[in-house]
Amino acid sequence: MVSRREAIARTAMMGVSALAGRTIPVLADSTQSAVELGMRAGACDCHAHVFDPAPFPYAPTRLYTPDPAPVEEMRVLHRALGIARVVIVQPSVYGTDNACTLEAIRQLAPAARGVAVIDDAASDAALGEMEKGGIRGARINLETAGQTDPAEGRRRFERMVGRLTKRKWHVQIYTRPTVIQGIADLVRSSPIPVVFDHFGGAQAVAGLKQPGFDTLVELVRKGHAYVKISAPYRSSTQAPYSDMAPFAQALIGANPQRILWGSDWPHPDSTARPGRQATDIAPRFPIDDGVVLNQLAVWAPAADLRKQILVDNPARLYGFD
Repeated sequence: MVSRREAIARTAMMGVSALAGRTIPVLADSTQSAVELGMRAGACDCHAHVFDPAPFPYAPTRLYTPDPAPVEEMRVLHRALGIARVVIVQPSVYGTDNACTLEAIRQLAPAARGVAVIDDAASDAALGEMEKGGIRGARINLETAGQTDPAEGRRRFERMVGRLTKRKWHVQIYTRPTVIQGIADLVRSSPIPVVFDHFGGAQAVAGLKQPGFDTLVELVRKGHAYVKISAPYRSSTQAPYSDMAPFAQALIGANPQRILWGSDWPHPDSTARPGRQATDIAPRFPIDDGVVLNQLAVWAPAADLRKQILVDNPARLYGFD
């Protein structure tokens, strides 16, 4: 059997243009560890991406080029994890062209919803069609672009909320705690739900006292925001990421009704690396998805608490039956 790393390497050697024949390797053997916690019917992965560049070319302005990760590979992974539902989040490499995300939702319906990326050019009619296609929110991605100015975060947040209010979508933000601190007043008064990605960008090495994390906890505690306890490998370098347990437990303890779990599959590496051009294939991070999911039993030991995080909260926010 070809190992996951070998498959990634072969894909990188092929190049994106060679994928037109749909010879896409299935790499979802990333679940090397068995899932130890009992999974509930309707469990949802609230943060995953689909990359399928043959029918859906990446944006020329992208900052990196991920290896393909099509719907069929995601299905393999989720079967192994015991995941029944998924939220497809529009990745930065597609810009505001949400066609790939919408097609993935269509293929996985009715067990999928999506979060789009939009700009001022998106008409109300276009947003209406996205909603019919399963989109339930729009994402502001500050972190991937290296945008750390709270003033820019405020500007983009206010503009996005203005666009989404009449649709009753939510706004999802990928940023860091210092920016969260700078937009907290806007989050408190937001007329639509607010969701923060990946522990709000908190970093394990900086500890619970890092500037802005207390603000995130307060927003969650008072029901002003949801937070995804997702992608711990983006916050920690110590697999199995046990140093993220205090962060997860602080957030869950603040308000378990505002906690979501996500895999961040297929773990794209958008890091700028010496000698790597934006058009070079960037192999994904070699994450053991079984290990990551098993951490939830550490963060939330009670089975009913895990059900709330995996099933009930996503059903309420994303509108699953």
